[in-house]
Amino acid sequence: MNIRSLTRGDGVVIGAAVVLFIASFLNLFGVDCPRGIDCSGYRSNAWDSLSLLMSIYLAGIIGAALLITSRAIPGRKVAGLDLAQFGAAFTVFALWTMFWTIIDASNAGAGLILGLLATIALAGGALATPLVPALKAPLMGAPRPATPGHPGQPQFGQPSQGYGYPGAQQPYGVQPGQPQPYGAQPGTSDAAQQAPQTGGAPSGDFTPFWFAVPVARPLYGEDGAATPIAELAPGTWYLAVEQRGSGLIAQTQDGRRGVLQDTTGIQRG
Repeated sequence: MNIRSLTRGDGVVIGAAVVLFIASFLNLFGVDCPRGIDCSGYRSNAWDSLSLLMSIYLAGIIGAALLITSRAIPGRKVAGLDLAQFGAAFTVFALWTMFWTIIDASNAGAGLILGLLATIALAGGALATPLVPALKAPLMGAPRPATPGHPGQPQFGQPSQGYGYPGAQQPYGVQPGQPQPYGAQPGTSDAAQQAPQTGGAPSGDFTPFWFAVPVARPLYGEDGAATPIAELAPGTWYLAVEQRGSGLIAQTQDGRRGVLQDTTGIQRG
């Protein structure tokens, strides 16, 4: 999975799951042990109680895993529900069970207290991420190019000049006097429009280029299936390898290829 597709909310969920796992090894209940008496046999953690382990600690961790998996496999459903919905339900169930467990405990230990804080963060991150813009922002920014200006290396902030590598003057398939798609700069002279042809590339040939999307957009399979095979995340560069009608055949960083149907506002490298 591309780590740059994760959001800040996903980071909260992952961190809370790690804390919850650590809390499962801590004492569930505090024990007032008289001096000189060995009370080690009265100390227990979540791994000594199957009901608490499965309904709170592992339920929360499984919910976090389902939420993160839904990022890698968008559109995957189980019993008609999206993986993210299943994951959110697990986290809420873990918080609900933990709340009443700690209410019922006469002397809660570190395992319950830390577990309660972790489940609050876990359920909060799962439910708030789709609603809060700050949590929907990418966890990591776009990578900086290793060699600035090298063909094929994307750079933010460069003006959009149509299809092709950075510096290309003419978008694919545009002839003099015809409209220029994808935000190509108007007013280019005929000589400038013919510049890519003098550079050795045959007229009409598509030149792969790097691009980034302004918002998360689904990537559909080349077979025309209605279910997305991946989700393109803002702040990540992808490679356009072919034009398909008004869309693009894009390749993700893990090698998957699909059709990007909505190309409005894309940032070319």
